[in-house]
Amino acid sequence: MKKSPNKTPINRYATWKYVVLIITLMIMSLSAIPSLYGENAALHINHSDTQTIDATDVARLLHTADISTLAISQEGTNLVVVLDDDSQQSAAKSIVEQSLASDSTVALAMEPAAPDWLTSMGFKPIKLGLDLRGGVQFLLDVDMAPVYAAHRQMIIDDVGQEVRGARGRQVDQRVEISFRDSQDLPKAEAFIKASFPDWQMSKKANILVLNQRADALELLRSTTVQQNLQIMRSRIEHMGITEASVQRQGENRIRIELPGVQDPAAAKHVIGATASLSFHALVEPRSAVSLSIADDNGMPISIDRKAILGGEHIIDARASLGEMGIAEVNLSLDSVGGQKMSQFSRANIGQPMATVYNEFIQNHDGASIQESKVISVATIQAQLGSRFRITGAGNLAEAQQLALLLSAGSLTAPVTIVEERTIGPSLGAENVKNGFAALALGLALTLSFIALWYRRLGWVANAALCFNLVMLLGLIALIPGAVLTMPGIAGLVLTVGMAVDTNVLIFERVKDKMKQGYSFAQSINSGFDSAFASIWDANLTTMIVAIALYSIGNGPIQGFALTLGLGLLTSMFTGIFLSRAIINLIWGRDKRRMVKI
Repeated sequence: MKKSPNKTPINRYATWKYVVLIITLMIMSLSAIPSLYGENAALHINHSDTQTIDATDVARLLHTADISTLAISQEGTNLVVVLDDDSQQSAAKSIVEQSLASDSTVALAMEPAAPDWLTSMGFKPIKLGLDLRGGVQFLLDVDMAPVYAAHRQMIIDDVGQEVRGARGRQVDQRVEISFRDSQDLPKAEAFIKASFPDWQMSKKANILVLNQRADALELLRSTTVQQNLQIMRSRIEHMGITEASVQRQGENRIRIELPGVQDPAAAKHVIGATASLSFHALVEPRSAVSLSIADDNGMPISIDRKAILGGEHIIDARASLGEMGIAEVNLSLDSVGGQKMSQFSRANIGQPMATVYNEFIQNHDGASIQESKVISVATIQAQLGSRFRITGAGNLAEAQQLALLLSAGSLTAPVTIVEERTIGPSLGAENVKNGFAALALGLALTLSFIALWYRRLGWVANAALCFNLVMLLGLIALIPGAVLTMPGIAGLVLTVGMAVDTNVLIFERVKDKMKQGYSFAQSINSGFDSAFASIWDANLTTMIVAIALYSIGNGPIQGFALTLGLGLLTSMFTGIFLSRAIINLIWGRDKRRMVKI
């Protein structure tokens, strides 16, 4: 029996495929348009509960200082001020802050310059990285030595309280605990095994030698760096910088990028500061748990080495002037801190409590050392809760600085700024201009070559290439957290070449089929089908490299990997499906065998 010929039409797309193509191109085009308009510098003013300021007052303030505005609008509880000149953003912030209460905030921000009908649909411009917008970059090193020392001291104190005859000391990276009575040693061993399973024990005569396990040290380091990372993000939010990037780099380093910040002094002071408060009971001098710390007058105060609670329980701190005109800091504690303070104060009414200010500084050798001083000793008059105030922080400006650090979190380990880089806004604008000039030149040369070499099909490839670039820009703008950097622009240029490579493979297969005697329609169908496997393999291997670069890289490397990976997706979409759809519509039924392409 003779088989009937295959009646399935070639070079045909179902209607739903064309609908998907059109909708995708429309969405990506709308997403890319706001990037053409760019962004304008703006201020976000968040009022305090006791003071409000309307748009008219802000406009009058800025007009008096010769600072022009484009728009002032109310968005929820925020007043958004869009400036005409980006270089006046910092000056405008300083002027507005002087007219607001101390607990009001003015944040630096960027507002889209696109029309309202676009932004109301949720489309926003591409976020530019530090090298394109300008700003400050810090590389911080987290010093783990004080953290390890604090954990060694903790086990010494706990064993000393459990076993009265125990005397411990830190020797290099280990702890040695001696006992007056050899019968106390088994008791200490049992306590350490139950309470500190991460420590390894060995005996040397009547001495216990303790070493923290390597995996426990690694976990402690990772946890500490991550906590510092979160605290850094909180501090930057309190500074009013909305588009900062805070990322871990390596084992114990943190990289911070502050786009739009041109004066690094204030940011450097807050980011690198490690101030914290702790509250201690007073004890007899030279007792087993005593620690002597001087006050502002240089007089030694004997306090309990173990704090009642530390700065990690402080969730809010605000500076103000008290009834006598003395600067004070009003503290709010979390539930755990409030419970600890309530229990201690209830049991110690009439007893003194010391507030200790702790700060890490670097010595001449570059090592971090802790400096502490008693800023106040107050008698507990009544049971305290989760809200109370302290004095002794200095004048109002010093109290405000302390309140900022406390409300933004106390670092769990001291940090050192090992690298600082500042990029001016003019240099960032020049990078944008040069980068896109290179992209335009590469695109023009590519379009010209393809049009001349492949003629009619070349114009289809050029249309697909232009749509590919639009889709890539739109996709970068849509993805949350995606940032375009200078290496990212290099990825865009590379994507242009790779997108053309897809069409080159297809068109060469089409030419080969026509040389074998196939009709134009048959050559199109067979050329696209046979080239797909090669295109898929080539793009898949490159995608694996892009994913690897993004996973292990940071900063500029991630920017390049992001645009490269997204470019692979868009180039396959436009090079295979979009160009095939256009060719199907125009030449899909061409039965001629001799056609110039």
